Parts: sequence; structure tokens; C-alpha cells
Amino acid sequence: MQHGGDLSKAIAAFGGTESDWMDLSTGINPVAYPAAEHITARGLTDLPGERAENALIEAARQAYNLSPNSAIAAAPGTQAIITALPYLLGANCSISIIGPTYSSHEESWKGAGATVQCISKEQAHEATTDHLLLVNPNNPDGHIFTREELLKLAAIKQQNGGYLIVDEAFMDLYPQASIIPQIKDLPILVLRSFGKFFGLAGLRLGFLVGPKEVTEKLQNQFGSWAVSGPALDVGRAALADLNWQTEMRSSLKSEMGLFSTLLKDQNISIVGQTDLYILIEHPLAHPLHNALAKERIWTRVFDFSENWMRLGLPAADSDRQRFAKSFKDALQTVEDHAAF
Repeated sequence: MQHGGDLSKAIAAFGGTESDWMDLSTGINPVAYPAAEHITARGLTDLPGERAENALIEAARQAYNLSPNSAIAAAPGTQAIITALPYLLGANCSISIIGPTYSSHEESWKGAGATVQCISKEQAHEATTDHLLLVNPNNPDGHIFTREELLKLAAIKQQNGGYLIVDEAFMDLYPQASIIPQIKDLPILVLRSFGKFFGLAGLRLGFLVGPKEVTEKLQNQFGSWAVSGPALDVGRAALADLNWQTEMRSSLKSEMGLFSTLLKDQNISIVGQTDLYILIEHPLAHPLHNALAKERIWTRVFDFSENWMRLGLPAADSDRQRFAKSFKDALQTVEDHAAF
């Protein structure tokens, strides 16, 4: 599976309707920010205006604790930034990507003609390529690089004129670990996703933080009205709503604690996690994925690993209980079949 979240593939293969399915194939918050309260009529009918754009950017600067000399650009989702970034930095270059991680990074750089090396986190300090890219917290295992580690890696890139690129798609969960406040004059580019933590992936909003010469190139490439009026309205309100964010972090931590306990009770090995997804290991992960799909539960497995499965957070206690029963039955089915 290249990406999670597309139930049409699940329905085509296993039947049912969308209402039948529990989608655990993404790391998107199942409890969304109340967006409808903040979408204005003018946001829907008028072209996006400079005033609304500036208000969104200011809210993002405050939420992400940007240093004064860091610039920020808004985009219609971080996926758009991932696609554009190789061309902004010059596609005729080399980059090391710490993995395994979100596959679109490698695909975008290779598609642009860059020389790409996939390395482990232990090899990061020895990377000699122009640029170095990592996801923090990493997707799918949740590994978090410390600020100290990142600053050392950025200093190495500064010596050879390249960039450290940090995808902080899930960093809203752990703002204290973000490298953004520490960027200062270092060659660091940070991608921030809006839709995952706020549960509004369909809104399509993301940000690039870093040196002004790069963020301005991104803005120029996207041109006028890149971010929709509703995204401007909702993004500004959500990023400024610090109480909602604090309460949501606490709630997600509690819910993931219950979910991980459920899995441990089934003697499942946990490779890593964040408060929005958990990576488990089982020798029959792919058959288990199919067995759960027959129960209308969609999970995430990976082409590069026969043993890994990633699970998003169930939306409510009833979903967690449904998963517990289905998972126990599916596990029994695949293990019994394997015994023969």
C-alpha cells in the first residue's frame, strides 16, 4: 500500500460500503476540529484575500513558535510541498533519506531526477549527499530525533551548502520536540501538516518553514490563491485555539494508551508509536491485514516488510471494542491456517 485512507480500494477488494468500514489505515485524528463553525460565507464565495492569508500565517508563526528570521509559506497540503521541493532546491543534486519512512519523499526526489540514497538513522552523520531528509516523528515507527541530533546534522549540511529537510507531519502531538524554534541561521527546512492532528485532511493545508529565499520560491511556484478560503478560515482558527490543542493532546495520549494495552494483551509486539498510530510486528502481518479486511477493518501494511502493520487510532470506545473482537478472531484464523 502506497498510502492509507482510500476505502475505495478496500471496498473494491472486499466489498461493503463506506459506512461498513473502520478505517485504521491512516494516522489522521479521528476526532476532528469543529471546522464548520469557522467557515465563512465569504471564504466560500470570494477569492482568497491577502488579509486572510496574513492572518493564517501569523497564527502559524505563533503556533509553531517561529524564530524572527524564519519565514513560512502556506500550501494546499504538505503533499504539494513534497512534490515541489526537489525543483525548488535544484533537482540535479543528491539527497539521503532516512528510512524506512513515508515513501512519497523518495518518489518525488527520484521523479525529479535527483540521486537518492536511502539510509538508516545510524548512518545520518556520515551522509555525504547535498541534502539530508528525515521524518520526525518518523512514519511508520514513531522514532523522534532530538533537537540536539538535528542541530548537529544541520551543522554538517551548512558546511557543504545543503539543507536538512525535516518533515514534522505529526509534530503537533509533541510541540516541545519541534526543531522550528531552533532554526535561526541554520539551513533547515521544515514541513508541517495541518490535516493530521486537526483531523481535517480533506481541507488540504500545509506549511514550509525555513529561509525566505526558499519559502518565496514555493509561493511563486504555487501562484495566487494556492490556499482556499475555507482553509484560510479554519486554519487560522484552529492554529490559534491553544486550549483545544492542549486538551486534544491529552485525550489522544489516553486513547492510545488504551489501544496499545489492548494489543499487548494479545501478545502483539509493538515496534513503535505516536499518539495517532502504532506500528506492530507479526510474522503474518499481510494475511492478518486481509483477515481484518474481511471484517471491514482497513489497516496499513508495507511492501518492504512482511512483518509490519500500522494501525491508526479508533475513533471511540465502541470502535476499539469492535477492533478487539475482530483482531482476536482474525489472529486466530491466520495462525490456525499457518499451522497447516
